[in-house]
Order: sequence, then C-alpha cells, then structure tokens
Amino acid sequence: MTIASSSPPTRRPRAREEEGDGRLAAVFIAPALLGFLVFLLWPTLRGIYLSFTRFNLLTPAKWVGLDNYDRMVHDPIFWSSLRVTVEYVFINIGVQTVAALAIAVLLQRLTQSALLRGIVLTPYLMSNVVAGIVWLWILDTQLGIGNEIIGGLGFDHIPFLADKTWAIPTIALINVWRHVGYTALLLFAGLQAIPNDMYEAAKVDGASEWRMFWRITMPLLRPVLAVVLIMTVIGSFQVFDTVAVTTAGGPANATNVLQYYIYGSAFGRFQFGYASAMSVALLIVLSAITFLQYRITRAGQTDLG
Repeated sequence: MTIASSSPPTRRPRAREEEGDGRLAAVFIAPALLGFLVFLLWPTLRGIYLSFTRFNLLTPAKWVGLDNYDRMVHDPIFWSSLRVTVEYVFINIGVQTVAALAIAVLLQRLTQSALLRGIVLTPYLMSNVVAGIVWLWILDTQLGIGNEIIGGLGFDHIPFLADKTWAIPTIALINVWRHVGYTALLLFAGLQAIPNDMYEAAKVDGASEWRMFWRITMPLLRPVLAVVLIMTVIGSFQVFDTVAVTTAGGPANATNVLQYYIYGSAFGRFQFGYASAMSVALLIVLSAITFLQYRITRAGQTDLG
C-alpha cells in the first residue's frame, strides 16, 4: 500500500512579496513625501524663481535677471544684518554647546534621574515667543525684576534690550536658556552609547575625571556632537521670533538679523523678489557651512569599534 506524500505548502513568490512590501512602504512614505514636496521643495523652487523677478503681490512677477542679487551685494543693511547674525551665532553656539556638554556629562556621570532630565528640558517646552516676552518683562530697564535686583545690589540699571552693546548678547543668552536643555539631552543620549567598561578600565589605570573626559568622552561623542552642532548652527542662522517680540530689529538695526530683514522686505515693503534673493543667499551660506562642518568634524564616522 502506498501512502500519498503531502505536498509542501505553497509559498508566495519572492517577487510578489517584495512588491507587496514596496507598496506598503510607499503608503507610509506618501504623507511625508507629499509634505516635503508641497511645503519644502515647491516653496524652495518658487523662491529661487522669484529671486530673479520683481514681485509685490499686486502685479505679476517681472523678470529682472540678476538685479536683486546686484542690489543685495551693494546693500549695506544686508551686510550689517549678516554681521549681526554671525555675531549672534557665535555667542549662541559657543555658550550653548559648552553649557549643554557640561550638563550632559554631569547627568551621565553623577545622576541618572529622569526627574532632573525633565527639569532641564522644561524651558524648551516654552515657545520662543513666550520665552521672549517673559524675558522682555524680566529685563525691562524700568520695571523688570532683573533690573530691580541689579539696582538692589547697588548697581545702575542695565538696558539689556535697548542698548546696541547688550542687545545681541542678551537675545543670544535668552535662546541659550531655552534650548540648552534640549541640546544637553541630545548629547546625553550620545553619552549613553559609550561603554562603561572604558571608564572603569581608565579608573583602574588611575585616570582622573578630567583626563577621561578628554581621552574617552570627547573622541567617542564626536559624531553626535558634530550632528548637534550642525543642527544648532542652522537653527541659529534662522533666528527670528525672539528678535521680533523683544527688539523688532532695534536699536538702530543692532539686532536686525538676516531673517528679520528678509521678513521686513517681504511683508513690510512687499519686495518679495529681493527678499527671495536674500533667502537664496542664506540657503547657499547654510549649505556651505553644513558641508564644511560635516567634512571637518567627520560626522559620518565613529571611533567606537
């Protein structure tokens, strides 16, 4: 008597499985891709086109070639705004990076408290506009509690946001206060990837905390720190809302950062073509800075074996 052997279960062809996976992936990617095309790619291409035109919303765009770029090169306010922006970026990035790195290392080496990490992140939960208004009240020359404390200590009131010397550093420090917690937590996440065995071996060899920081922490944290620097530099060049609610570009253009000047040209004077040209220039500057940062810091490489 022969026993019929059961046939193996049929399987879907591999090509059909891959096709089904591809369709499923397309469904998940579609919303993000649509948003990228509608809210990023199309406005970018439209802005590049408008940078070669004269456009004020009331009349059709008129092609003027490189006139807007020629005007930009000879515009002293543009160069002043660029200088102010660079000054802001240096202060903001310098202070924020050092402070965030110190906070991240302290969180990683001394405590793992989730409550403390939440407290550090709290200022970031506040919008830039709200943070700007709060600090505008605190630092008000006449009635601000900050200046009242300074006066109570026997010093003269300081016009933090009304003096050309103090305005940009003050705005930079306001944004440092708001963003430093978020930056610290990004660096803290990078520190978590460093094996504790390295610190324990270094302690056995008699290494101090300072030596371990420079010989272990900094080299192994470099890729994360590089990405964080790229993100914060791009964000710093785009500062706008804090300036808008505290100084409105004053006094005497001392805080007229590039984004605020672009906004004023477009929506204050309806010079959308010229504003687009400055936006394209900012895009080129940020692209060049990002490329240089990525290459110099070797952000795509890691020292972890």
